[in-house]
Amino acid sequence: MSDQSIVTEPEILIEEIRTSKREKIGILGGTFNPPHIGHLMMADQVRDQLDLDKILFMPTAEPPHSSVEKKTISADVREQMLDLAIMDHPDFEMELYEVQKGGKNYTYETMKTLVDLYPTVDFYFIVGGDMIADLPTWYKIDELVQLVQFVGVNRPGYTVESDYPIIMVDIPLIDISSSNIRHKVKTGCSIRYLVPEEVRKYIALEGLYQDDE
Repeated sequence: MSDQSIVTEPEILIEEIRTSKREKIGILGGTFNPPHIGHLMMADQVRDQLDLDKILFMPTAEPPHSSVEKKTISADVREQMLDLAIMDHPDFEMELYEVQKGGKNYTYETMKTLVDLYPTVDFYFIVGGDMIADLPTWYKIDELVQLVQFVGVNRPGYTVESDYPIIMVDIPLIDISSSNIRHKVKTGCSIRYLVPEEVRKYIALEGLYQDDE
């Protein structure tokens, strides 16, 4: 485990990030099943507060760090929904490395590839408060923290303490999850304003999540 501790003076690091001459790119990974306004708010707040050049949304093929099996839908459908979700933001893009590679993709291997491909970029890997406690279980986490700067965002009910170096970014507390949205769709409840409108229309048009468990 790294001998560095969680950042205690984030304003100092944030100022260093703002004045850096290297390109600064945030990475937000997830299944995005479906993408919702919580994802967009998280990405935009991190981009704004750390003055990042862009945010790359990186859908996974399979979630390697989850301790439970997650039911998901095909990558091309999730990719289409994500494209609809971010299309109006000029600093939001997709990174499709993991879905194109397929199978389980460990964050260390993915970021090692991206760092090698883009040596002039500093990457900021965004994690929710629900993921911070699981970082010790991530594959090659000690090596991973040497490749990227972790950025944590608060989430209701989860701790933000960690032995790893993390810049914490405060965002408005909003308790929305993809699993809850899928359940609402299955039970016939409205998801308006929980997901971008074009995503809501796409879900309805394609009849997604009607049989979701």
